[in-house]
Amino acid sequence: MENETWHQPYVPHYLLRGDPFASRLSPEADIVAGFYVCLIGIMSATGNGYVIYMTIKRKTKLKPPELMTVNLAIFDFGISVTGKPFFVVSSFSHRWLFGWEGCSFYGWAGFFFGCGSLITMTMVSLDRYLKICHMSYGTWLKRHHAFLVLVFIWVYAAFWATMPLVGWGHYAPEPFGTSCTLDWWLAQASVSGQSFVLAILFFCLILPTIVIVFSYVKIIFKVKSSAKEISNMDARINNNQHLEIKLTKVAMLICAGFLIAWIPYAVVSVISAFGEPDSVPIPVSVIPTLLAKSSAMYNPIIYQVVDLKKSCTKSSCFRRALKKRSHFRKSRYDSDVSEHSFIWTDTSLIQR
Repeated sequence: MENETWHQPYVPHYLLRGDPFASRLSPEADIVAGFYVCLIGIMSATGNGYVIYMTIKRKTKLKPPELMTVNLAIFDFGISVTGKPFFVVSSFSHRWLFGWEGCSFYGWAGFFFGCGSLITMTMVSLDRYLKICHMSYGTWLKRHHAFLVLVFIWVYAAFWATMPLVGWGHYAPEPFGTSCTLDWWLAQASVSGQSFVLAILFFCLILPTIVIVFSYVKIIFKVKSSAKEISNMDARINNNQHLEIKLTKVAMLICAGFLIAWIPYAVVSVISAFGEPDSVPIPVSVIPTLLAKSSAMYNPIIYQVVDLKKSCTKSSCFRRALKKRSHFRKSRYDSDVSEHSFIWTDTSLIQR
């Protein structure tokens, strides 16, 4: 490390103000942050736990999309139960209470489950892309392929999360003191630290985001270009194609929510890593952190919105309106419902 240091001596931000685990926020701000994270933690753990419970309750074998849905729920549940209690207790205590070992575990858990969620959604976007844009490939994706993808996701997330524990990188307190994360500031300390930060940004944020955006952009163009062709298809094929498009829209919504929650945090992290010391004011750095911690809460909310929409379409009023439609439309609706009586989207659980 001595041979790699820059000409200017580097002092970690958490050593500049004495106690690295003392809160830099006001007691009132810590209490507000603690209540906020406690609320989203309860909602996230309850919602994702319900999805996992419903999966276990089912007796049939899980299909590939269902496996991806459960995997996403497990990662979101994990980040809720392993990380948020540490933050809540520390915020109410106005300092981090769990020392360096607790800081490393908290940082590892947050990075592991967050990276796992993003890579799961990346695989979901690729699955949507294949099924919409290359249906000949999408049809051969079987259950054992989904298991291989799950193994890849867990190994990928574990590899990058564990690197700071074995010497490449480090976990350190956040500037505001009551939370821990990757030590982005190592980019200012050495060439090794800079390479670590760049590798994390590329392989765990930039590359997955590119894949997600590419997949859904291609899907949008495909849907627009083939709209006329779909309208001329057989009714059964037409229904299946529209179903795939609806599921894709839900997947896009969930991926967008995740990226919106994490991109501000990533931007602040990059500025902290490569900008001037204290270039991001401490009160400002708290907001992206709290927004990122809410990402695991969005999916259960989307599940409920979709289920509510489903319930409205099956209401008695809606059914009475359906009776006034032509026999052909009614029969096609009934066949669609019977064929897809229980559908898991690629990113949400939907009962139809």
